Amino acid sequence: MAGKALTDQSSMQCPHGATISATGTSSLKAAGGTVLTATDSFSIAGCPFQLPTTPPTPSPCVQVVWIVPDIFTRAGAPTLSESSVGLCFAATGLPQGPVVVVNTQQSLSTR
Repeated sequence: MAGKALTDQSSMQCPHGATISATGTSSLKAAGGTVLTATDSFSIAGCPFQLPTTPPTPSPCVQVVWIVPDIFTRAGAPTLSESSVGLCFAATGLPQGPVVVVNTQQSLSTR
């Protein structure tokens, strides 16, 4: 995988449009942000997803697991780029869909 590096300033969403926030721990910086790794902390706020039951059952995205990080670039742990694949999960452990990268910095590419 290759692409522009994700930082703690990148905009990401769950597949239902909720905001994903990240806390970077690496010392690698790009465009004023900390480059993210697969082991960093990610939180999802306000996911509106509901299971189509009667009545509808809330099943918001609460966790991100990165299943395809960068292969060649590391900052302690494998870095993440716009082409990395992350899945959002509900509290029940069910996968809800992929992370959507809305935008990221343009100065550093990783792979």
